[in-house]
Amino acid sequence: MNGGARKKRTLRRYLVAGVLVWLPILATVWLVSFMLRIMDRTLLLLPPSYRPEALVGFSLPGLGALFALIVLLLTGLLVTNLIGRRLVVWGEELLNRIPVVRTVYSGVKSLAESVFSQSNSFRKVVMVEYPRAGAWSIGFLTAEDVPEVSDKLGEPHVAVYLSAALNATAGYLVIVPRRQVVELDMSVDEAMKMIITCGVVVPHASHTGAARVQRALPAA
Repeated sequence: MNGGARKKRTLRRYLVAGVLVWLPILATVWLVSFMLRIMDRTLLLLPPSYRPEALVGFSLPGLGALFALIVLLLTGLLVTNLIGRRLVVWGEELLNRIPVVRTVYSGVKSLAESVFSQSNSFRKVVMVEYPRAGAWSIGFLTAEDVPEVSDKLGEPHVAVYLSAALNATAGYLVIVPRRQVVELDMSVDEAMKMIITCGVVVPHASHTGAARVQRALPAA
């Protein structure tokens, strides 16, 4: 009996070890191939006679990523000169006259500017007491101040984005008093790993960060 149980434990250990090796590899391959397939759709911008299928007789996976990179570089080169900036301003004025389009465009543009600029948006990992007292959620500070909310409630409030577990791109926004926000020392990458893995991967806290969080926690 003991020998059979030992063999089962050994077999299970080998199985788990194999899963831990192959699961990240397969997930990475799937994600990269998925992104490449999406970027290959950019080749549809080319005339049919200039697409890889017409030129070499078969598709070339990943060529869309190169084409997308070239398009981005050329677009950046265009919009950084005077004529390009005027074209962008003219295009934005045109989009802002369309009721639904202007809302989507302005929102996406503001998000992109916040993420890719040198601001602190999505660069600070914080902890807030949510959804109830005594339960803490990890999120990302997206706005250092929300002026109208701060004026209405009489104290500074900040905006925190809370990502959903397993799917970091989904989540919700909470506006909380600044005094209730605890800043963490973990990086955005570490926080994302912790959220996506449902807390299985927990980064190690530095001594200074642990001391700061301990001081920030309310006394029992």
